[in-house]
Amino acid sequence: QVQVVESGGGLVQPGGSLRLSCAASGTIFNIFAMGWYRQAPGKQRENVASINAGGFTNYRDSVKGRFTISRDNAKNMVYLQMNNLKPEDTAIYFCNADVQVHPGKSSDFWGQGIQVTVSS
Repeated sequence: QVQVVESGGGLVQPGGSLRLSCAASGTIFNIFAMGWYRQAPGKQRENVASINAGGFTNYRDSVKGRFTISRDNAKNMVYLQMNNLKPEDTAIYFCNADVQVHPGKSSDFWGQGIQVTVSS
């Protein structure tokens, strides 16, 4: 089985920064895309940023220029550096990993989520 665990959330003032980390562990043959999603109260879960194994990144428009996603393939980790945070960034942030558990089979795995609150 595969476990995905997020860390680094918390409370920050508007304009501040946070860095989220996500570690995947367990039976891992390879990891394809990794990404961050978020869900605010009363809203649907939305993709924030994603990165494939080659380092190609994709961001939702509202975070471009403020958030940076990166990954360490050797450690099976993905990071989200969030700068100039805004109250509308407040949400539970989830890490997602598209994991190949053995040749020919891959599945999506999710972390339990971590709270990010932007408030003065």
